Amino acid sequence: MKVEQIYTGCLAQGAYYIESNGEVAIIDPLREVQPYIKKAAADNAKIKYIFETHFHADFVSGHVTLAKETGADIIYGPKANPSFEAIIAKDNQEFKLGDITITALHTPGHTMESTTYLLRDANGKDYAIFSGDTLFLGDVGRPDLAQKMGELTERDLAGFLFDSLREKIMPLADDVIVYPAHGAGSACGKNMMKETVDTLGNQKKMNYALRTDMTKEEFIDEVIDGLLPPPQYFPLNVKLNKEGYEDIKEVLERGTRALSPKAFEAAANETGAIVLDVRHQDDFAKGHIPRSIFIGLDGSFAPWVGALIADVKQPILLVTPVGMEEEAVTRLSRVGFDGTLGYLEGGFDAWKKAAMEYDTVSQVDAKKLKEVLETEKAPVFDVRKESEFLSEHVLDAKNTPLDFLNDHLAEFPEKKQFYVHCAGGYRSMIAASILKSRGVHNLIDVKVGFKAIKEAGIPVSEFVCPTTL
Repeated sequence: MKVEQIYTGCLAQGAYYIESNGEVAIIDPLREVQPYIKKAAADNAKIKYIFETHFHADFVSGHVTLAKETGADIIYGPKANPSFEAIIAKDNQEFKLGDITITALHTPGHTMESTTYLLRDANGKDYAIFSGDTLFLGDVGRPDLAQKMGELTERDLAGFLFDSLREKIMPLADDVIVYPAHGAGSACGKNMMKETVDTLGNQKKMNYALRTDMTKEEFIDEVIDGLLPPPQYFPLNVKLNKEGYEDIKEVLERGTRALSPKAFEAAANETGAIVLDVRHQDDFAKGHIPRSIFIGLDGSFAPWVGALIADVKQPILLVTPVGMEEEAVTRLSRVGFDGTLGYLEGGFDAWKKAAMEYDTVSQVDAKKLKEVLETEKAPVFDVRKESEFLSEHVLDAKNTPLDFLNDHLAEFPEKKQFYVHCAGGYRSMIAASILKSRGVHNLIDVKVGFKAIKEAGIPVSEFVCPTTL
């Protein structure tokens, strides 16, 4: 028996490859399916099953394409109603894979079709659970993403989740391994651990949601407390996962069309496409196409695209580091953004050589900001999350979280220079690009963000541990 976690950091997502005696199961695959097919071929094995823990909201799964290319059966748990052919498992239904067995445990709560898959080894011993978004490490799945089902509320779903955990998961042995669908950084939960694998016994000790001394009402209150609104692209990804989607080969072929600077400019004007610049933030600051949006491949690229662009049907034109075009199109497709129309051939250097108009972002280091703040009361805007800001921030700074920047546009000065920062420089450059695209050019980005601000000795608020907020 082989169990392999295939973790994708930019999505904080775990897919799973399970092989036994020449048969393979894939759990929650990513959209690009060739790595699974190659892995099975290397093991001289056949992909038999594709298990989906639920209709994912934060990424587009590869189940439809993988089934088409391998003939494997797609399996969902009870209550699922996909538009394509799939096996809808009954609660406790068993699936034989080589010498092992995978049992579907219906665990509604995150969504009504959410299902945990229990792997039993060749001796019939409970070995591991693939818990999807039902149980994370240190947290559980948010219950507010599937409320559009009749009269169900997030409190109803949280109540189902309480029962699922206590009736299906907590009775399992402490040595059972927990393989969740997501880790720290995912918007599907609140406070996940940075680890991606743990034992159920350890989770019973430290995961607040598995405490045995809490009532259902206490559980419901804790689970829904502090939930931020989900990203706008989530329902659109659910729709794609439920109804199917375009083959990624076609998406890549269309998205990796090379466009000269003139053709690129014409395409932007004719299609209403967003120009998305995915280079490093320092390169974007030195020069970029006017009104382009920066979201760098080096950070949490796909989730920020989903949160800030929102409409998966939005046409996109790419400015990438040379050679990273296919990577960018692939990562966009993982969250359902299939509308890439092409990329700037030769990168931004080609744009400059063609004598095309370009813009820059003014920047200062933290030492210079300190000098400014010692002589004047300059406006400082912190685009980190509210919890980061409340934990520690520059005195008198305003919190305008990047996730909700559009809600704060009226707060930025119209003429006076102001300073923008985040934790390390990535998010503040995204914010700067959005503001500049809206005609706000009187901003200055603080390089390296709050980390450098503290090191420079700029006065900050008293530290509060984020876990207490």
